[in-house]
Amino acid sequence: MKFSLLVLNSPGAAQSGDSALAFARAVVEAGHELYRVFFYHEGVQHGDRLAVPAQDDIDRQAAWAALAADHKVDLVLCIASAIRRGVLDENEAGRHEQTAASAHPAFELSGLGQLVDAHLHSDRLVTFGG
Repeated sequence: MKFSLLVLNSPGAAQSGDSALAFARAVVEAGHELYRVFFYHEGVQHGDRLAVPAQDDIDRQAAWAALAADHKVDLVLCIASAIRRGVLDENEAGRHEQTAASAHPAFELSGLGQLVDAHLHSDRLVTFGG
């Protein structure tokens, strides 16, 4: 079975981000395909490389990046939500005349078309947060 995930909450705001990560790991460990994880609204903060977790907390961003690298999963940040929250890749930083990019390189900025594509190419689209 092919899954895609939609993550709506920021990493520290609710349990939903941790649940999404645990679910993603369970999907690949069970032998299913994880097609894409789309981060929307506050969820785009999962891709902010300038965010530093507390010493006693897990590094969720590193966990997502490792999952993506190990299992060839697309991690997509909604570009409109990301820009609004200051999460920029190199291209967007230049386009908006900012001095630095803040998006982690494991995450791609793209539009809602990627969410539609994930829905069309997956057997299940599972939403975390609200």
